[in-house]
Amino acid sequence: MKTVYLDNNATTQVAPEAVEAMLPFLREHYGNPSSMHSFGGRVGKAVEEARELVAELLGAEQPSEIVFTSCGTEADSTAIWSALNTETKKNHIITTRVEHPAVRSLALHLKRKGYQVTELPVHSDGLLDPRDVERAITKKTAIISIMSANNETGVLFPIAEIGAIAASYGVKFHTDAVQIVGKEPLNVQDLNVNFLALSGHKIHAPKGIGALYVKRGTRFRPFLIGGHQERGRRGGTEGVPNIVALGKAAQMALAHLDDEQTRVRGMRDRLEKGLLAAIPSSKVNGHGEKRLPNTSNISFEHVEGEAILLMMSDLGMAASSGSACTSGSLEPSHVLRAMGVPYTFAHGSIRFSLSRYNTDAEVDYVLEHMPPIIARLREISPFWKD
Repeated sequence: MKTVYLDNNATTQVAPEAVEAMLPFLREHYGNPSSMHSFGGRVGKAVEEARELVAELLGAEQPSEIVFTSCGTEADSTAIWSALNTETKKNHIITTRVEHPAVRSLALHLKRKGYQVTELPVHSDGLLDPRDVERAITKKTAIISIMSANNETGVLFPIAEIGAIAASYGVKFHTDAVQIVGKEPLNVQDLNVNFLALSGHKIHAPKGIGALYVKRGTRFRPFLIGGHQERGRRGGTEGVPNIVALGKAAQMALAHLDDEQTRVRGMRDRLEKGLLAAIPSSKVNGHGEKRLPNTSNISFEHVEGEAILLMMSDLGMAASSGSACTSGSLEPSHVLRAMGVPYTFAHGSIRFSLSRYNTDAEVDYVLEHMPPIIARLREISPFWKD
């Protein structure tokens, strides 16, 4: 059966080049990068080369600003805990109502522990007003944590503006950049961020590897305490094969940025326009232009997203009804609820997220099969009236 994978915001195909890059470090070069002998030294050199490639992708001033982690969630937690442990007289956190669970769940956990948490609203198009950030800052604010791009709608947030506001108040600023890295041009030196988190499996590297950018001069406390690895900023022997694969994926992401902005965006736009034209009572969730080039979140009124996904899966199509980290919940997405999307639409929301491995033929396949799926589900819906 034909397979059309359009769930790249959940995870991506590992690039064949990344697989090839990591294989020698599973077979021949298995030394500990912290060892003093030459066998470990060769491995340590590969880790530093990968660090340089990730730093180049982010526009970091120095490779030493990159700390390898196990995933984006660990990078997010590390940044937030570090700020709280270096700003011990401050107990206020600013974030948004539409953050990924990697940040939102931690913020709610901290709130239960006695920290003050401000969750900023977004507009109906998913956009965030930087003035709301400034109005929320107090003398007790330890950190601002706001995503660069929403994982469900693809809406882009004004990170550079928020970073400038945070810097003017002397408040640490962290951004979860898991979805934007490799899709939009990025230079951390222009963003005024102290911390930036990324995840390898969102940019065609394996699962189990991420990175945290820590701006030079930012006071820092490690989240994982152990040995002297990562210059004392993250204990635990480095997962060298995955780190090397991340370096290769970062190198390729930088090389394919133009493709993301042109060909991938063009496929996304054609898919979106085709579905809206063919299916009545459908709408795009999120700003029309200020979105990632690969992401389209479309609601189909009076049908259930889970039923849509099951019928799509039967035809070999993979998409998502929201964040993979919250799948299984019968409640509408917290992102769409924060945007005020009516329940009749929110329950029938499907996120299509493309990658450079998708083709025009795959878009044609979806455009052919999605309208009959929605029509069939509406035939059996007690709420749909044609």
